[in-house]
Amino acid sequence: MSPTVTGLAVGAVLAVVALAWGFWGFLLAVVFMLIGAIAGRVAEGRLDLRAVADSLRGKRSSS
Repeated sequence: MSPTVTGLAVGAVLAVVALAWGFWGFLLAVVFMLIGAIAGRVAEGRLDLRAVADSLRGKRSSS
């Protein structure tokens, strides 16, 4: 799936959620989509949570 089609699908889902449940439902859907995206990147191996935690704590990476 191309990024354009993915963006279109995400936009359509968010529009339906906003129309059906209003602002707070929309905001909750966005939060859950972000959590799902982060979980997907971790599962694919594209995001190392240990490195993210270290950078948030101010530790420098060796690479």
